[in-house]
Amino acid sequence: MTRFRPCIDLHAGQVKQIVGGTLSDSSPSALRTNHTSTLPSSHFASLYKDNGLTGAHIIMLGPGNDDAATAACEAWPGELQVGGGVNDGNAGEWIRRGAGKVIITSFLFPNGRFSLDRLRSVIAVLDDDTSKLVVDLSCRRRVSSEGVVTWWVAMNKWQTITDMEVNEGTIKMLAPYTSEFLIHAADVEGLQSGLDEDLVRNLASWCSIPVTYAGGASTVKDLDRVRELSQGKVDLTIGSALDIFGGRGVTLEECVEWNRREERREKELAGK
Repeated sequence: MTRFRPCIDLHAGQVKQIVGGTLSDSSPSALRTNHTSTLPSSHFASLYKDNGLTGAHIIMLGPGNDDAATAACEAWPGELQVGGGVNDGNAGEWIRRGAGKVIITSFLFPNGRFSLDRLRSVIAVLDDDTSKLVVDLSCRRRVSSEGVVTWWVAMNKWQTITDMEVNEGTIKMLAPYTSEFLIHAADVEGLQSGLDEDLVRNLASWCSIPVTYAGGASTVKDLDRVRELSQGKVDLTIGSALDIFGGRGVTLEECVEWNRREERREKELAGK
């Protein structure tokens, strides 16, 4: 069943919505921010808790976000997923701080090359409990001169393209090591310009475990579209378009009601 999943993006200790492809250590002036909240991270965690919005992810975009991420975890212990700079040295600490799961990306790609040993080292510090791990395969779209579309994992705030293509083989190889996947379409993240429908459709075909897609959503109708494209197998995160982040495309109330309606529909179908 497709469902809406919320997020908390942190930059410099504040809750922000950023155009994904503009975040760069080498060119900080290129950063484009859609919204900076005056409210603390804990406010959003409590809001999600009160509305039963499970599976929310916190992404720490750069340094200076540990306190804000911790505050959010303390507001809803054991339920939020924390990512951004997570590695085998701090993954266990984030679980102790109250994260339900940790999200791992850049650590898996030393010098841009995938390391299975690093993935196993993270699982080891989680006491071999893969239910506490989310593998982030956020990616950039590439089109060859022949028109062939592929997607490649992007690390370091989505600026560095790695050697890993996101495809059926990659997904099947990684699935035994994680509880779910998180995949931002970095090229459309924060733009509210439409989903990468090809990627959504492929993720539904490739993934046998839960997967959340983020990038380009602008209205509540995008939830319907993801459900249609994925046959209910892919969840959707909506960020910059959401009213709680200054957006005008969709309200959190609409997303909450959408989830509740889908839950009722699933129960009705199960009862037939």
